[in-house]
Order: sequence, then structure tokens, then C-alpha cells
Amino acid sequence: MANVLLRGLDAATLARLRADARRRGISVNRLIVETLQRQHAGKDEFDDLDTLAGRWSKPEAASFAAAVAPLSEIDPALWAEQPKAAYHVRGRRRRRR
Repeated sequence: MANVLLRGLDAATLARLRADARRRGISVNRLIVETLQRQHAGKDEFDDLDTLAGRWSKPEAASFAAAVAPLSEIDPALWAEQPKAAYHVRGRRRRRR
């Protein structure tokens, strides 16, 4: 495991760390390690697009909306009445009791 030297920590912050570690019954080192692990947990994994939400500028959003607009149009030819089949498939007959 790597060792890290922490420099530039002011006395007030160190006192708060010591008090918190004492209150939790762990060492200051353990408190710092757990805090860093919790703060940076899962940062290397990409599992969704949350980081992209709300990142488009107004011109980009308008451009995207214009590009996908044709996809919301209904093609009337696809919904025209289909010719009836030349044959009829009978359903399963029920048995009489």
C-alpha cells in the first residue's frame, strides 16, 4: 500500500480531524483513508449518462430537436388499411361439456 505525505494542513483542520477520529474511535489515518475512499468511490466506472445531463447549450439543443423532429412524424402510408387476407385462420374450437 502506498504512503502519502500530507503537507500544508492547518492546525484547526487537524484538530477537527483528531476530534472526529476520537469520536468515532478510529485513527486519524483511518478517518482520512475512509473519507478519501468514500469521496472517490466509483469515479472510475461509467454506468450512466448523468454527467451529460444539462450540458447542451441552447443552440445545440435546438439543433438536436430539429434533427429528431422528422422521427416524430407519422407516415400515413404505414397506417393505411391493409387488404384483408385471402384466407381465414380458425380459432381453436371449444369443447362442449
